[in-house]
Amino acid sequence: MSHGWPDNGNQSGDDHAYAYEYAYDAGYGEPAPRRRWPRRLRRTVVVLLAVALAGGASTYGWARSKLNTDVDLGKVEHRPAKGKGTNYLVVGSDSRDGLSVRDKKTLHTGSAEGRRTDSMMVLHTGAHGATLMSLPRDSWVTIPPYTYPMTGKRPGPSKNKLNAAFSAGGPELLVRTIEHNTGLRIDHYAEIGFAGFVNVVNAVGGVHLCLDEPIKDKKSGANLKKGCQTLNGRQALAFVRQRHQEAEGDLGRSRNQQKFLSALAKQAARPSQALVPWKVFPTVGAGLDTLVVDKGMDLRTLMSLFEAMKRVADGSGNRLNVPVAGRGIATAKGSALKWDEGRAKWPFERLRNDQPVSRTR
Repeated sequence: MSHGWPDNGNQSGDDHAYAYEYAYDAGYGEPAPRRRWPRRLRRTVVVLLAVALAGGASTYGWARSKLNTDVDLGKVEHRPAKGKGTNYLVVGSDSRDGLSVRDKKTLHTGSAEGRRTDSMMVLHTGAHGATLMSLPRDSWVTIPPYTYPMTGKRPGPSKNKLNAAFSAGGPELLVRTIEHNTGLRIDHYAEIGFAGFVNVVNAVGGVHLCLDEPIKDKKSGANLKKGCQTLNGRQALAFVRQRHQEAEGDLGRSRNQQKFLSALAKQAARPSQALVPWKVFPTVGAGLDTLVVDKGMDLRTLMSLFEAMKRVADGSGNRLNVPVAGRGIATAKGSALKWDEGRAKWPFERLRNDQPVSRTR
């Protein structure tokens, strides 16, 4: 049947399909098949998808290559049995790697070599969501027997502050000590230094935080006003490090660190930040530059950690501290913080069995 246009034999299949649909719309009375995209448009879409996939693969490879997977949890001795859910040990260290002499002065970091733990948190994820539990660095704990890699010596168990484990035997001894004192098996380890912390905060455009009181601390360089404000990287680092103005000392600092980390996760997850490529790449790069993780940590697992932090920030997860029996306890290693072992067993056991944990102090 003729539709009133010549067929010179040069029309493509796409052109015929388009014309056939036009004939129906114009009232010729024959049903038109679904319109197919012109071949050029289809090719363009295919090319764009290929570029996107290639870009994603190259970005994944770039990010994976920047991860420092120095921590070998396979070396940790006498580990507890694997519990339910996943436990991440999230550590903030005082590593000065990546900081210039001027940076160290501006950030009030001092110039000590090596790295020590400034904050330690266990992030548990499982069937009942996410729970972030702080372990104050001055916690008075038992450091179990461990063969020190530098000397080959193996002292017996000893009492000390929790951050002494990291100083003596690095991340592996810190993990061993936390597992020994809590009964929780640490599945993954993530540590970020001063430079990475400052860079991440700046990369997301600062973090909005509300303070009940003004904060001034000469040692950390904190000089913050009361009320709501946006902290840049330098101000944020000073805020999470200061403790001399806190009535509860190291315990108060742990709460500040939880509060800030949740606010940072919330800021980084905003659509205006997370969905804009030229904002995402600087943020990811800023964090990866000084991030130290375990050998079993891949980018997918790292993203699961970030997602769990986001849930805590959104209020759908728990934030808590280890129950404490006393602060400022005099010890041979200086003033320390003593856990309430009776009360602490309950949240440790609940997390180990992936059961709900209510907020506790």
